[in-house]
Amino acid sequence: MSTTVYMVRHGDSPKEGNERTRGLTEKGYQDAQRLAELLRDKEIDVVVSSPYLRSILTVEQVALHTGKEVMVMEDLRERVFSSSGNRVDDKDLGPLLKKSFLNFSFSLEGAESNAACQKRAVLVLKELLRTYQEKNMVIGTHGAVMTLMMNYFNPSFDLKFLYSTTKPDIYRLEFNNEDLVSVERVWDKALTNFT
Repeated sequence: MSTTVYMVRHGDSPKEGNERTRGLTEKGYQDAQRLAELLRDKEIDVVVSSPYLRSILTVEQVALHTGKEVMVMEDLRERVFSSSGNRVDDKDLGPLLKKSFLNFSFSLEGAESNAACQKRAVLVLKELLRTYQEKNMVIGTHGAVMTLMMNYFNPSFDLKFLYSTTKPDIYRLEFNNEDLVSVERVWDKALTNFT
């Protein structure tokens, strides 16, 4: 009765540009290939992604290896941190994240709170768990929204956890219906040392 979800945080992407259209760096593309190799024997039934290009590109090779198409779901997008649609600078993002995890309702004007992001993303995740029960699924995602989805099921996935993740990263989540029963980190940092 268990359903397996591989949460895949996107690979390295350029620091500048629009949140929706930023792709991957050369390292990001190389890591996406390694990621596909790592998941090659996992019998993946469905590949889903955030609509942001860097997320799609990170799981695209997994889809190609399995003969599936990437199913794009709008509400799996990253949390909207600013109204501009551009990436928030690192010096501003740290304090913003800290405030957001202390108060899930906090957001900048015209942006999105942790609570709103978590609600929309978890609705999609629960629908996927019902639709693909007892299947193996890959979800291409982002650091904050991934952490917030996992936090919904277990509050130990918090800001400290978010800061511990890498780009890319993979977590294997095992669900019994809609109950999260186990989490295991799959991405091995040593993989990034292969040429």
